[in-house]
Amino acid sequence: MSAINGKEFVRRINEQNAEIWLDGQQLKGPISEHPAFKGLIETKASLYDLQLSPAHRSLMTYASPVTNERIGISYLQPKTKTDLQNRRVMTEEWARLSCGLLGRSPDYLNTVIMSFASSSPHLLGKENCFPEHIQALYERAREEDLSFTHTFITPQINRSQSAFNMSDEPVSAKIVGKTSKGLIIKGAKLLATQGGVTDEVLVFSTPSFLGDPDEAFAFSIPSGTEGLRFLCRESFVGGSSTFNYPLSSRFEEMDAVVVFDNVLVPWERVFFHHNAEVASEFFSMSSFHPFATHQVITRQIVKTEFMLNLAEQLVQTINIAEYLHIQEKLSEIIIGLETMKALRDKSEADATLDQWGYMCPSAIPLQVASNVFPKVYPRFSEIIQLIGASGMIALPTDKDFHSAIQPDLAKYLQGATKTAVERVQLFRLAWDLTMSSFGTRQTQYERYFFGDPVRLSGHLYRSYPKDAGQEMIRGLLSD
Repeated sequence: MSAINGKEFVRRINEQNAEIWLDGQQLKGPISEHPAFKGLIETKASLYDLQLSPAHRSLMTYASPVTNERIGISYLQPKTKTDLQNRRVMTEEWARLSCGLLGRSPDYLNTVIMSFASSSPHLLGKENCFPEHIQALYERAREEDLSFTHTFITPQINRSQSAFNMSDEPVSAKIVGKTSKGLIIKGAKLLATQGGVTDEVLVFSTPSFLGDPDEAFAFSIPSGTEGLRFLCRESFVGGSSTFNYPLSSRFEEMDAVVVFDNVLVPWERVFFHHNAEVASEFFSMSSFHPFATHQVITRQIVKTEFMLNLAEQLVQTINIAEYLHIQEKLSEIIIGLETMKALRDKSEADATLDQWGYMCPSAIPLQVASNVFPKVYPRFSEIIQLIGASGMIALPTDKDFHSAIQPDLAKYLQGATKTAVERVQLFRLAWDLTMSSFGTRQTQYERYFFGDPVRLSGHLYRSYPKDAGQEMIRGLLSD
């Protein structure tokens, strides 16, 4: 096997026959043809085609250590800083195709699985742990170029008390039985972005799980597994027109609650179970955070570049570049962009080999960046809204430009440097990014990508090396 193309990706997703519910109905037929998923699946197919194109093949694939066939660099376990930088270049190439708007482009979960496999020796000899199953998944995913979503969040029922104390039936997904074939899982988890439209679902506990040993587990299963259901939120695809909805028609990533209705998880797919200590520490002990954050920050940098260029085009279109307050606003985006790039580059420059021999980006710069972006992204969105002002509201559709009112639109909606059609098309892009359902979901998504921003700040404070400067204080006071 080797890296797949877009046609193969679409075929696999259509044939898995996952149980997906949307707007009160179970979806039937090829999922790639459904309006809520068509644009996303076409975009992901183009990502797979990109990695095999002659211009990108050497940048985005490498020789399999097993077959010597070309496989995706997102699965590469870096041994050198050059390997780490090559992984970043791959992420940049995929992110540019989606303007950084796909939070779950394939390289994100590929990176997660790579990091788990790289750290799997941590589980050796521990009770109910199967590091060889993690390694087997990694090798299979790498050679078959599988796609993944993941789910790990406990349902938000009552955060002041444990959900498992509130009902006789499991609410948060938990182990309700064991057989000779595997674990039986019942309950729910959220929030699976692209749930139902990937090959597999990676499921695991988090350090904040409720303490019930039946909730301490990790595994991966096919999206079409019997008893597995994906309950989708409302679709934010505004329509199929790329003029009217330039972003949501292409990049809308559906989010879903994942329901486990007595799902059988075969033993060979279980990474660990009934081990509260491992469930609590696996994230912190593994290389998950540095590798995953490195991928995310790289994507967010591309997204910020997109927002800066969009803001600049708005400024030029209505000829407002001479105003100082406009220059100040765009400078905010520039400062954010260069800050993120510097932190990412420092993480690569300060990368070191971890205890398992893999080149791991420095964690502190990435932690700082993951604290910065949730705060600046909503501001970048606001800046685009402020620049566009009323022009973000008076937006006719593509059909309007093909009707009797076209002469009026051409006259009254033209820009300083663009025709009316060009100006409206640009402003619809800005609207779809910042004001549509798709756009406001993007803001909320980036706010909470790595979890509660307050917890992120707390983790940064606790992990930051604060002793280095204490000698200055002691010296000053001793004098």
